[in-house]
Amino acid sequence: QVQLVESGGGLVQPGGSLRLSCAASGRFVSINDMAWYRQNPGKQRELVALITSGYSTNYADSVKGRFTISRVNAKNTVYLQMNSLKLEDAADYYCKAIAVVVGTTGVRYEAQYWGQGTQVTVSS
Repeated sequence: QVQLVESGGGLVQPGGSLRLSCAASGRFVSINDMAWYRQNPGKQRELVALITSGYSTNYADSVKGRFTISRVNAKNTVYLQMNSLKLEDAADYYCKAIAVVVGTTGVRYEAQYWGQGTQVTVSS
């Protein structure tokens, strides 16, 4: 019912910047929280940043002051501006959205959806 498409990953040198985007589409009533997670092979997926529909934000300690999450509700899109990238920021980055959808019985409910991931490589 909800598709999330990420873009913006790539290769960057330490100290560089990247901007990730994630656009939601499909059949939904509204998009509530949107977030970015990251994961490396063999490790758990970790929350990087979250933004509510009311624009409240929360960040992992490791990215505070360097990353900025934002969203444009009219476009159902969330962004992650990543500055001063470090080697340890390299990972697959995933977008997550909590959406209100309508079930087959007409009842509304919340569900979470994930994007396919975009790779961020930080290397000199």
